[in-house]
Amino acid sequence: MKIAVLMKQVPDTWSDRKLDLTTGQIDRTTAEQVADEINERALESALRHKDQDASTEIVAVTMGPTGAQAALRRALSMGADSAILVNDPSLAGSDMVRTALALASALRDIGPDLVLAGNESTDGRGGLVPAMIAEVLQFPHLPAVDRVEISDSQVTGQLQVEGAVVSVQSEYPALVSVTEQSAEARIPNFKGIMKAKKKPLDVKTLADLGIDVGPGAATAKSVMVGATERPPRNAGTKITDDGTAAQQLAEFLSSRRLLQNHQ
Repeated sequence: MKIAVLMKQVPDTWSDRKLDLTTGQIDRTTAEQVADEINERALESALRHKDQDASTEIVAVTMGPTGAQAALRRALSMGADSAILVNDPSLAGSDMVRTALALASALRDIGPDLVLAGNESTDGRGGLVPAMIAEVLQFPHLPAVDRVEISDSQVTGQLQVEGAVVSVQSEYPALVSVTEQSAEARIPNFKGIMKAKKKPLDVKTLADLGIDVGPGAATAKSVMVGATERPPRNAGTKITDDGTAAQQLAEFLSSRRLLQNHQ
């Protein structure tokens, strides 16, 4: 079985993320770039199947700048067999549709039985790319599953809806997106890190894929018309208890209409 896992390099979740006020895009120079944790959970699901069936081949795939190779190397150190980076200057600023078209083309070349992805990235949080890729590839899509089980004949998962837990399944080929409730990702060990340096990592341009799907090729696109920096936070009101703290608090809440008159 061949499993493709979508990876993404994102600004560290715990860092102060900022937008470039000129382009409207995330400023990726203000924070450390790391592999997105949600994608590592998807990779862990693939690795657990590989632990049971050593013949399983896992390919990590991402789209991004040259620096995104670091996220792929981490996937390789965790246990993926190979990696592919879709890297092309014309892809800068791609929206979800453009991203899905580029990744779908790379996946089509791989020919996976199963594609695993996080349900939404921690930077954009659009949550639609997996579904878009499934639509392009004409794969059944199991969305936002909390648990995924992979067998030789089918993939199954459980997802939450209002008031219930739904079990879903599909034969191959299929695409599954997982939530933060799915498998906890393993930490690469020293042996894995050393082996990752020798594993193949291919870089493909749009010309290599035979497509032109960058923002410049889009018939419609969003345009930022203006942006302003978020104003600094003002210090909150501090109440000093000098014997009138209760009265001060009541007046503060009343001035903001946070108290109700029950007369």
